[in-house]
Order: sequence, then C-alpha cells, then structure tokens
Amino acid sequence: MGLCLLLLPLAGCGGGQAPTGTAMAEVQRVLDRRSAAVLGHDEQAYAETGTRSSYANLRAVPLAAWSYRLTSLHPDGARATAGAQLSYRIQGYDKAPVTTDRALTLSRTADGQWYVTYDRPAEKSGQQLWDQGKVTAVRSTRTLVLGVGQSRTTLRGYARLADTAVPEVSKAWGTDWTQRVVLLVPGSLNGMAGLLGAPASNYKGIAAVTTGEAGGSGQAPADRVILNPEAYAVLGAVGRQVVLTHETTHVATRAHTTVATPLWLSEGYADWIGYLGTGRTPTEAAPELARAVEAGDAPEDLPADQDFGFTDDPTRLAQAYEGGWLACRMIAAHWGEEKLGAFYRAVGAHKERAGAVEDALRTELGTTLPDFTARWRGYLKAQLGD
Repeated sequence: MGLCLLLLPLAGCGGGQAPTGTAMAEVQRVLDRRSAAVLGHDEQAYAETGTRSSYANLRAVPLAAWSYRLTSLHPDGARATAGAQLSYRIQGYDKAPVTTDRALTLSRTADGQWYVTYDRPAEKSGQQLWDQGKVTAVRSTRTLVLGVGQSRTTLRGYARLADTAVPEVSKAWGTDWTQRVVLLVPGSLNGMAGLLGAPASNYKGIAAVTTGEAGGSGQAPADRVILNPEAYAVLGAVGRQVVLTHETTHVATRAHTTVATPLWLSEGYADWIGYLGTGRTPTEAAPELARAVEAGDAPEDLPADQDFGFTDDPTRLAQAYEGGWLACRMIAAHWGEEKLGAFYRAVGAHKERAGAVEDALRTELGTTLPDFTARWRGYLKAQLGD
C-alpha cells in the first residue's frame, strides 16, 4: 500500500483528488522554509516543517545552497505524495549545483498546515550520502572528505592522500581546474552502490569512481570521488595513492572530457598521471596485458568503450585499462608530455565522436589512426615482452 502511495497518482490507489494550485503553492512554501532552515542551521525551524531525522545526518555538510522545486503533488485527504527536484551546492567546492530527484510524503494538520513526513530518493535516483546515516566531515588543504560510518582518523588519512594527488595532477595537466576534491566515503560497497544508483555487483573490486554533473553556462561540474572502502582497504600504500590520483585526474580533466573522448584516452590518461613517480614498471602496472603478450595474444586494436564495462570478465576490464595507460605512456614518451595533454584537449574539443581521435592525431601528433595503432601494438610487445 505504501509503495502505491509513493509511486502512483493517488487516484489509482483510490480516494485521491487532483492537486489545486493553492495546494502546490502551500507545499512549495513548506519546502522553501525547510531549505532556509538547512542553510540557517536552524534545527527548530526545520522540525516545524516536518521530520527532523535527516537534519542530524546532513548537519556537518558545508552547504552554500539548498533548495527544492516541487514537480508533482498527489493529495489524498490529510496525506499526499510529491515529487521534487533538490538542488544543492557545497561551499568552496561546487561551482554548479548538484540536482537530484526526491520522493516526498506529506501530512496535513487539523488546521490545514502541510509538513514533510518522509524524504527519500526518487525511483531510479541514487542516494545522497546523508540518506545512509550521519555524515562526518573532514577538511584539509585541498580536500573535503564526507564519510558515513567512518572514524575521523580514517577520513583524515584519505584527505592526506587526496591533498598529495592534487599538486601531482596539476603538475602534469595544468592548473585550469578547481584544484579541490570532494571525496565521499560510504560505510560499505553497498553504500557506494546506493550513491551510484546501481547494483553492488557492478562495483565489486572497484576501489573508486568519479561522478560529475555538468553545470550550465560553461560552469565547471560538481564532481565527487566515491570510494569503495572494502576494495580500497586491500590496496597497498602505492595502490591507494594511484587510485586517488587517478580519480583526481578525472576531476581535473572533466571540462575537457566530452562525448568525443574515448575511454581508452580518459582512463589511460588518469592512469598515466596516477603512476607517475611510483617507479612501477610496465609489467608491474599491466600484468594482464603482459600475460597476453607472453602468450602471443596481444590485442590488435585500441580498447573499445565496451571493454571498460563492469562485467563478470575482470581480465578484459584490466586489459582495457592497461592498454589505455600504455597508449598514453607511449604518447608521452614519443611525442612528449605536453603533447599528450594537448592531444587530450584536442579530442575533447570535438562535439561528436566520429573523427575526433583521427583529427587530433593528425593535428597534434602528426600521425594517423592506423599508424598510431600499429605503433601501440609494437610498444606493447617492446614494453611487456621478454
């Protein structure tokens, strides 16, 4: 019965009526007061608009903006369900707001005042970190770490690694990005999956991912690095740093990563920066491709986007990442590190995938895709063979 109330127009559940403009305006005013209470750190005012449980969970999040836009309302006597778009921005980190759809349940008092009784992610929308519990916030020089079910000591360790990653990324990519990172640390793999709105099986063994929501008017997106604490915990010291530097690279390059950018380039470039200065040899960093080369089964073509899918074939996924990394490593070694960055930007400057890589290869590297691919195949054998 509750699911019917949440997801369907109440006329379909029986006893519902169409919302009036007055009802919509009244509920929007309640949501406006609720938003003002969040930004004003006024728990009492928040409680006057409905349940206060979520307030304690998000109290530590440094918010610069928070607002709801009511998108639908289905009243049924003294109760109602509603859809709303939540927009929020983190102070000092987000230049564009994060937007997410929410499903609300409301009740009305005897004197006709609406109040919120439940606020949850809408169907097919991912959770926000505070949906999973009380958020702890740790700030450092370049990083904001938000965690649930994590100690401050653990979160400070993540912040130190991210602070190390930021200047390393800027040294290779340049400083035309925020040079700040927001790191989300849920309590488990299931928590990570909840934030991404996807099955946990998709991310088992994946230490971290970066998400971003593009802003309007040329604004930079609001990026989040989301950690899988279970997979991250089994990494060694170098591996942990490589992962955070890799994900920080995605934050830095987001504005120049478009539909035209193949995953072998975006993931390979992030790995290239991640491995800089680690001393890892090609066979150490690309063990799956090394085994393929040794077996005489080296790939003929650069990794396709579908090779990067989170499937039940971890070898294919590993080879895709390793192949992208070696392609970027080859560009840096043969044409130079500045040319690698210029090539990345040139590909992302295209509005369509077709011809983007070919054009950038010609203008930036003076080569063709067939020649580049043949050179890459030779590079794999030279770097990974006996």
